[in-house]
Amino acid sequence: MNQKRLIAVGFFLILTGFWIFTTNGYTLLKGYWLYKTAIPFETSIISENNTQPSKTEWKTNTELYSVRPSIGDEIGVLTIPKIDAQLPIFHGTDEDELEKGVGHYSNSVLPGEQDNTVLAGHRDTVFRHLGEVGKNDLLIVTTSAGEFTYKVYNVRIVDSDDRTVIVPRPRATLTVSTCYPFQFIGHAPERYILEANLIKSNVN
Repeated sequence: MNQKRLIAVGFFLILTGFWIFTTNGYTLLKGYWLYKTAIPFETSIISENNTQPSKTEWKTNTELYSVRPSIGDEIGVLTIPKIDAQLPIFHGTDEDELEKGVGHYSNSVLPGEQDNTVLAGHRDTVFRHLGEVGKNDLLIVTTSAGEFTYKVYNVRIVDSDDRTVIVPRPRATLTVSTCYPFQFIGHAPERYILEANLIKSNVN
């Protein structure tokens, strides 16, 4: 009886180990694929020492915007009801733009378009209260094309060199990033990331 029980337990442990191995193996392979296929990560878009990244191909949808902005142009306003904030958005993520407000990563799509719109800002200025924003909170972007409401579905804290922040997305997504921890003295080693899906569009 004891021998049968030991055999059953051993068989169960083998099956459990196999399941864990295959599940983690899939996750590891998926992560590796993202790492290899992601657009080269530019730490400048969420760094505290910003330089404009090199040109990278992104999907674009010109139906919403007849004219594409130039670096330094003010392209809209980011409203965050949770913290009662209305922040100007500038096209580009170098220091000139981030000193004035929120920066729009110029190689990502414009707000409202299909794919991943990436915004970044300093934790000690425009995004000093961003840590209070979390799941199910709204992010509203108003531009010349209309008003676009996004709902936060995920909050992540990642390393400063995490490549998954700016990868393309299959639907209209808004990714907002700032340095983390918020009270860290010096160059912060991590990033606070809000990921939000477009839930409503009021197109002009």
